[in-house]
Amino acid sequence: MPPTQCRQPATVPGPHRSDLDAELTDDLTSMVAAARRRAVRDGDRQIDTAHLLHALLESDPEVRAAIGDRRKVARLLGYLVQRSIGYGLRWQDSVEDSGAVPVPLGPGVWSPAAAEVMAAARRRARRGRHGAARGMDVLVAVAAAPGSRAVEVLRRAGVDPAVLLGRIALTEYVTRN
Repeated sequence: MPPTQCRQPATVPGPHRSDLDAELTDDLTSMVAAARRRAVRDGDRQIDTAHLLHALLESDPEVRAAIGDRRKVARLLGYLVQRSIGYGLRWQDSVEDSGAVPVPLGPGVWSPAAAEVMAAARRRARRGRHGAARGMDVLVAVAAAPGSRAVEVLRRAGVDPAVLLGRIALTEYVTRN
């Protein structure tokens, strides 16, 4: 079986992998690669926001700290692991669709919601003038994506996305001032 290439097809609107990688920190580039591998390994038809959240929680201590409660982090990871082994929240035969554009399918293709999350993370990084997008930029974009799979997982684990966003904003405000 030939190796799976995790590249975004040219028909998908938005940045291609090389464009995306240029706007991410090295750590976040590794996290995106982990999300791609997880989607392909799990047989999912797209890389979705839950894959992003899972990879963020596994790789970024700042993201885990933003969640705050270690029990909630463990619960989040539990839901995400159950999903990856075929239990719990089942999305494998469906597509995370924003409804905005036709949805291409295939290994390594971003769901429309995940593509928008990554675009929002890059915009947030540029606004914050800290250059490349970081894990916290993606977490904020994920938590602000209503109706996404990641938001559903957050809510099921007892993490209110609005409260999480407020806590992050307050922490960043205090840090800046």
